[in-house]
Amino acid sequence: MLITLYSTEGCHLCEQAYRLLVEEGVQEHVQVIDIAFDDVLFLRYGVTIPVVSISSEASTAAADAASDDNSLSISELGWPFDRADLAVWLKNNGFN
Repeated sequence: MLITLYSTEGCHLCEQAYRLLVEEGVQEHVQVIDIAFDDVLFLRYGVTIPVVSISSEASTAAADAASDDNSLSISELGWPFDRADLAVWLKNNGFN
């Protein structure tokens, strides 16, 4: 599984969120996406970053196949969150 951290350059809250991911030992599963270079992501996350999202190859393929299907849900955790919140969210999404 892959954890996506939606972020942008100079975002101190995003840096804090990344540190929490490192503290939880999942940094090898994290990809950081800078929303500044994608209009769709900027509209969606521009005022809510940092946001972490769980995806996997299966859910990514499903998302691609059903991009117009509003019933598809992706697990996201938006700021503010602390290490305890993140740990629970990770456990609920298959990270132990």
